[in-house]
Amino acid sequence: MKKIILTLLAIFSLGISWGAKPQKASTPEQKGLSTINKHSAEAFISFLASDELEGREAGTAGGKTAGMYIASILKEWGVEPLNENSYFQPFKAYRKERQKKGRLQVHPDSIAAICKDKVYQVYHMRNVLCKIEGKRKDEIVIIGAHYDHLGIDPFLDGDKIYNGADDNASGVSAVLQILRAFLATGTQPERTVIFAFWDGEEKGLLGSKYFTQSYPDMNKVKGYLNFDMIGRNMDENQPKHVVFFYTENTPSFEKWLRDDIKKYDLQLEPNYRAWDKPIGGSDNTCFALRNIPIMWYHTNGHPDYHMPSDETHRINWDKLVDITKASFLGMWKMANCEFGPTLTRKLD
Repeated sequence: MKKIILTLLAIFSLGISWGAKPQKASTPEQKGLSTINKHSAEAFISFLASDELEGREAGTAGGKTAGMYIASILKEWGVEPLNENSYFQPFKAYRKERQKKGRLQVHPDSIAAICKDKVYQVYHMRNVLCKIEGKRKDEIVIIGAHYDHLGIDPFLDGDKIYNGADDNASGVSAVLQILRAFLATGTQPERTVIFAFWDGEEKGLLGSKYFTQSYPDMNKVKGYLNFDMIGRNMDENQPKHVVFFYTENTPSFEKWLRDDIKKYDLQLEPNYRAWDKPIGGSDNTCFALRNIPIMWYHTNGHPDYHMPSDETHRINWDKLVDITKASFLGMWKMANCEFGPTLTRKLD
């Protein structure tokens, strides 16, 4: 298996380079936008959702390989790790012995209570984190997607691997393309941008929970953009459909998306859903609970959700690429503009 994975890494690393050639563009925003393409999306998702990664379950060899793959791309692109010496933020999740009821926990108080039983489970996981330093050291925005999935069920009849192409290799591909787009602008953003790839989401939002409870500069975080399943159609008669959740008191987020769809002729028909606190079954919850303004892209459920049939060939590539473009444009503004309840302007 190791030899196969190393071969795939080499192949898809070449594919990433081929897909990264920007076209001629005038503004930094246009330079970044020109690097986002279907070829790269296919390369990223095809590797992450391949059978060789065995469903990327958090704490397993396949999950660790997925994390190494992402980190290797960040290193190739020369991006600065969030932590001084590593792209990885390792953490442990604890749970009671399997015959007892209980969820995996990452909070120190919960862990202490579990460890009193003497016999318990420990999962070793790791987020993958990098940053582009902004001009303003006291303001941070974050974009993230979880890279883990459900792994393997050896007792299934037939296909036993939960490949997770849409959930959430699609979101990971968007974060990677947006990171490359930021680099291609050739311009330092006003705010520092953290690019996060969360582990353990499928086991209870564990990676984002650990980050938000342990990151020392959470008070500097001004906004968060989340991806979770952005590559499919709930209704095949609505191939342009996407749900755009956003924090209600930041109407700038909706205005930005409406304007960018029109300006760049993006083939998207968003369902705009303003929410006082956009929580739910994804990593945006951990940020929304801290009253951090949220953008969250999601294309709804589909028959292959959390099934072995969530495979690469089912992805709607055109929609995925246009969501990624729209998200880059929104993230670029989040990193460079004010976005309070009524104000939207470029930072001074």
